[in-house]
Amino acid sequence: MKLVFRSLLFSASLPVLLAGPSAVAQDDDDDDDVPPMGLVATVLDSASRYSDPSAAMEDGYVPLPSCVSGPEEGAMGVHFANEALLADGALDATQPELIVYEPQPNGEFKLIAVEYLVFAEDWDAANDAPPVLEGQHFHLIGEPNRLGLPAFYELHVWAFEENPHGMFVDWNPEVTCEHFDPAE
Repeated sequence: MKLVFRSLLFSASLPVLLAGPSAVAQDDDDDDDVPPMGLVATVLDSASRYSDPSAAMEDGYVPLPSCVSGPEEGAMGVHFANEALLADGALDATQPELIVYEPQPNGEFKLIAVEYLVFAEDWDAANDAPPVLEGQHFHLIGEPNRLGLPAFYELHVWAFEENPHGMFVDWNPEVTCEHFDPAE
């Protein structure tokens, strides 16, 4: 009897499994009513104050001299880095190492994301496993890398700008560096 029940359950589930997640979604509009949870909620709570870049600078964040973009994947934006947080070898969900902005046509910066970053050597010396912050696993960027940095773990959180590729991926096709002026 158990075998028959499992076969029926599997047969009924197979079309849904093969069709993918869209087959079980009822209404995409319902997602707008769901409050952010986990790391996204923490980021919204702790980093919203940086919507004005001057607030980030008052807290020790310094704008890096470029806007990070990829020819096929969109962009990341302009990163403001906090050297003290980058050097401490620790991770705190309420204190991201980098704040990320998108340059706007009027010359202002729009807060779009945060990035957590810890150098692999520091992290690995004190921990037995790669970093996970509020359930989110970090990406290891080995060396050599395009930044010329030692190997590091990083995690973007697109809490302030929708990313069609996902909340925690590096590149956002909706972000552009088109309005970045390195002279400013």
